Amino acid sequence: MIYMGLQSLLQILPFVLLSLSAGCSYGRSLEDRFSGVGSSADELQERDVLWSSREVVNVRDFGAKGDGSSDDTQAFISAWKAACSSSPAVTLLVPNNKVYLLKPVTLSGPCKSHIIVKIKGTIIASPKLEDWDGTNRRQWVMFSGIKNLRVDGGGTFNGSGQRWWKNSCKVDKSLPCRVAPTALTFYSCTSLEVHNLKFRDSQQIHVSFEGCTNVKVSNLGITAPESSPNTDGIHITGTTDIRIKHCVISTGDDCISIVGGSRLVTATSIVCGPGHGISIGSLGADGSEEHVSDVLVDTAELGGTSNGVRIKTWQGGRGYARNITFKNIVMNKVENPIIIDQNYCDSSQSCSEMKSAVAVSGVTYKNITGTSATEVAVDFDCSKSFPCKGIVLQDIKLALAGGGPSKSTCENTDLSKSGTVVPLPCTS
Repeated sequence: MIYMGLQSLLQILPFVLLSLSAGCSYGRSLEDRFSGVGSSADELQERDVLWSSREVVNVRDFGAKGDGSSDDTQAFISAWKAACSSSPAVTLLVPNNKVYLLKPVTLSGPCKSHIIVKIKGTIIASPKLEDWDGTNRRQWVMFSGIKNLRVDGGGTFNGSGQRWWKNSCKVDKSLPCRVAPTALTFYSCTSLEVHNLKFRDSQQIHVSFEGCTNVKVSNLGITAPESSPNTDGIHITGTTDIRIKHCVISTGDDCISIVGGSRLVTATSIVCGPGHGISIGSLGADGSEEHVSDVLVDTAELGGTSNGVRIKTWQGGRGYARNITFKNIVMNKVENPIIIDQNYCDSSQSCSEMKSAVAVSGVTYKNITGTSATEVAVDFDCSKSFPCKGIVLQDIKLALAGGGPSKSTCENTDLSKSGTVVPLPCTS
């Protein structure tokens, strides 16, 4: 953080305090970084009073063994049905010091009352790919169509992803590309809270919010090897009004990915790395129309990631990404710290130039400091037909890691600057 002045330091002080309390500096081990993920003692006490005053539905009472090898799927389904149909509200408990093996499972609403799911133990995925035969391979554990749901407890979702990764076309290019499960999916949930959980080695995405409204997320620790394919940390699609804070994410893909149909997204106090950074997109694949707006990423530290804060869109798409702010962010040896790529092409074949594009406008970068692992620290590669508009750089200080000046490049970009901006912004 040697590049920050006093004003910048004051702006990012809350995040520094978070980092110190969570032990998440990059000089520490992953175990140390994740050891601090969780709620404060007061928060835990307050929540424990709330859930302990309710009737408790314990998965153990429905036959769950928790020995890590017995199939506990049906026990969880039965416990969920009992909790969901209960009035008044109850707490569904997954006890501590146990490992519960689950096959693909969907826990659906609507429910009769507000439910708390208290996960204290470890939920582990079946290591057998064939257990997904005849099911939706995109999901492992899914909560669907539920209003007033809270999931917390300090426990762990372990996706047993190693076998899935070995069978990925991104690892073995001779294999056909097939989808793999998301560890935890929330689909069409309203007034949802997800707090104080850990995720490890998901088969693909770790936790996904799809078509949800009014969501609060905090204190998640997410980790998978840097080499693991498509293991996004938090994925947001078609979701409105989601607030994410105090999360430590270390994966093989985007730490946070925000895609079409999402608006009013706020992410604060995020530690990211390794991984692919914090991304909006990709948007507009196969000529689709997609919209993302009103996104704020405020106070984050990215270390050793292949991108920093990124907007990526395919040629030929339609729609927009607009009203987006990235501020108070520290980069530590990050490739492409600031990047807009309207010519994104994740394909084995080259992508042909097209006239239509997802329009990018109203993007502000403020108080972004640190080091770039590549010479080009600021890269705006925008569409000829739909140039990027209203791009603002304010108080940017990005040096080349190891010393020396960094550079900026831009194509078809309408931008302005204020304060000190290093590297100097280019002009189209």
